[in-house]
Amino acid sequence: MRPVGPRRAQVRTAALAGAALVAAAAGCVFAAVGSVAADGSRAEAAAGPAHTAAAVVRSAAEATVIAPAHRPAAPASRGEDLDGKPVGLDDFRGQVLVVNVWGSWCGPCRAEADDLARIERRTRDRGVRFLGINTRDPDREAARSFVRAHGLGFPSLHDPTGKLLLRFPPALLNPQTIPSTLVIDRRGRIAVSIGGAVTEDELDPLLARVLEEAP
Repeated sequence: MRPVGPRRAQVRTAALAGAALVAAAAGCVFAAVGSVAADGSRAEAAAGPAHTAAAVVRSAAEATVIAPAHRPAAPASRGEDLDGKPVGLDDFRGQVLVVNVWGSWCGPCRAEADDLARIERRTRDRGVRFLGINTRDPDREAARSFVRAHGLGFPSLHDPTGKLLLRFPPALLNPQTIPSTLVIDRRGRIAVSIGGAVTEDELDPLLARVLEEAP
């Protein structure tokens, strides 16, 4: 669990070699090659040799956005929600999906929950869906109380041991970083990774990028 800290307004451009992503367990190396504003409106100077890497990735504070051609497929994660109903990532194929990892015990999760609830309500008619992964909560009732307290209108997979989190590339979803958020594109690929609590203002422009992509 990470404390909520100040966020930077800029998005840093980085290069990510495909081989580095495959070898994520050994750690990925991101080489900065410039920067753009959060809305992508302006770019600064590019760097040298690192620019030859295959995939372009842009990072904002704790966020990473992966170029469409180099996005890894999200794992086929399926289980039960907090009410015991079956749900999985594949249920949302064809829609932009926001996956949020949270726990009722997590202070930063409480800090971001109201923002996530607002975004989910605002973007539902635009084809965006939200799915939570509730982790380290052995008691489902504690998790359900969290959902009610923050008015969360989306389902959450119950993953008390974190086994579902281990199916994701660790470079993009660190099981030790709670909360975390992923944006899955319409083709079921990981487009955005955010480590730590996220605000409405931070998630909005990143989500807008993925929504603007052709199906």
